[in-house]
Amino acid sequence: MNNRQPEQTLPSITTLDDLAPLANYSLMDRLTADPDATPHGDDHQQRQVFSGHYVPVKPTPIADPEYVAHSFGLFNELGFADSMAQSDDFVRMFSGDISQVPEPMRKVGWACGYALSIYGTEYDQQCPFKTGNGYGDGRAVSVLEAVINGQRWEMQLKGGGRTPYCRGGDGRAVLRSSVREFLAQEHMHALGVPTSRSLSLYVSKTEQVRRPWYSEGSHSMDPDTMVSEAVAISTRVAPSFLRVGQLELFSRRARKQEHPQALQELEMIVRHLIEREYADVINNTLPLAEKVVLLADAFRDRLTSLVANWVRVGFCQGNFNSDNCAAGGFTLDYGPFGFCERFDPQYQPWTGGGQHFSFLNQPVAAERNFHMFWTALRPLLAAEDAALQQLDEIRSGFETVMQTKMREMWAEKLGLDTFDMPLFRELAALMMETSVDYTILFRELSHLPDDISPLQKSFYKGPSYQADSAALDQRWAEWLTAWNALIDSQSLSRDEISGKMKRVNPKYSLREWLVVPAYQQAAVGNYALIRELQEVMTQPYAEQSQAVEDKYYRLKPAEFFELGGMSHYSCSS
Repeated sequence: MNNRQPEQTLPSITTLDDLAPLANYSLMDRLTADPDATPHGDDHQQRQVFSGHYVPVKPTPIADPEYVAHSFGLFNELGFADSMAQSDDFVRMFSGDISQVPEPMRKVGWACGYALSIYGTEYDQQCPFKTGNGYGDGRAVSVLEAVINGQRWEMQLKGGGRTPYCRGGDGRAVLRSSVREFLAQEHMHALGVPTSRSLSLYVSKTEQVRRPWYSEGSHSMDPDTMVSEAVAISTRVAPSFLRVGQLELFSRRARKQEHPQALQELEMIVRHLIEREYADVINNTLPLAEKVVLLADAFRDRLTSLVANWVRVGFCQGNFNSDNCAAGGFTLDYGPFGFCERFDPQYQPWTGGGQHFSFLNQPVAAERNFHMFWTALRPLLAAEDAALQQLDEIRSGFETVMQTKMREMWAEKLGLDTFDMPLFRELAALMMETSVDYTILFRELSHLPDDISPLQKSFYKGPSYQADSAALDQRWAEWLTAWNALIDSQSLSRDEISGKMKRVNPKYSLREWLVVPAYQQAAVGNYALIRELQEVMTQPYAEQSQAVEDKYYRLKPAEFFELGGMSHYSCSS
């Protein structure tokens, strides 16, 4: 399949020499380096980092890199020629060797520390030193900041080798998890969900590592075998990779007065966040207290919109700790994520995640992360009573804003001007009792059916349906009658409403059982299925061909339910 996107602009960047003059390292130039770090970046052993915003680190190149994929869409946006993705200097840099980059690019990257909060509770024990000073980017190394067409982008290697935050790990990512993240970022962007972006993916032809995973056909919840897997480096791109957990780290240090510059370092990272992510909505000339209040309000708006979008498209992040919550309000860290197939409010693909990070509990999990964000900002307003009160009001209003956006989202998915609670409650009950496919059901509703027949292609027909299908079919018919009456009472025509619904209810979803064969084939050097998935999943709202529909628009086969590595998985990556 040809996955080249339509040309929108002529590429202006065809080599690293063209890219180099655009380099602009705001984080390293404006923030503080760890005073115990080595300036040349040879800093690859686990250790405590007591202060500073980043550690200079050289990435560790993977051996014998081979091109797997790149994002045609992002390359086009950046003005990169597609040919760059397979050029020697680009492959070298984005497979971890930055020793030969042209000036003013730098021959050292950086990694950052952050704190961990799980569902609103602070933790230190995940840090090997039990202090919180050894937790952070364990295998993610940023290698470039550049201002391209007026937009600042940071480029970060996932699997770029050990850093002081590696916590005893090998610093590598395997091809399996790298393929998942590459495709997921491509898909989420195409879905219209704010996300970090995929740039490129390279695999080592000779370097492998051992990981716990699932044996073929395993129904175990936890991995039951050790496998050797090829290492890979995917490069992800975002305006910044600042996390809620980063602000928390500096706030905790300030709160505990761990060193004389702790409060200053917190103020610096907050100012830097505003400059990197919120310069369009926060005037840089305002006093700090006003900036902090505006920041909290803007982040609340972005975070609530983000999570409503996740639910809209069926996405479950799986591990929504504060360190996996981007302070810029976009999706970050595609680890044990999944897309809901058989509708279940408690859907959770990660075996270690629990119900607190399950599909329809994500709004509550977001509120817990926002609480930690609010907590982190408070020390900056200790002497500002009026601003502190405003900040507290923003915190207390989170649940109301989240609920409003969720209701707006559900109304939009149903083609309605306003949310109708009784209608929605009955629909949710029918979805559960019938056992429906989340994506297929809402896509079929987008055609505005007046009878149950089109909806039945979304039915898994669970035990309740099998026990009394006639009664459930009758309830579906009654629901459709009530819903169609609401549709017809609105000002737009049915065709207009249907068109709007098809722009919010995707036809294609990145189902894990479709991804597994792609990374399995990639493991033996065949990348065709990755590229096919990339093309299909970057057009998720389009009808596409009949062949694509037959292959990708269908129920999850029964034999794939409950399979380890396909229906659920560990964090092994």
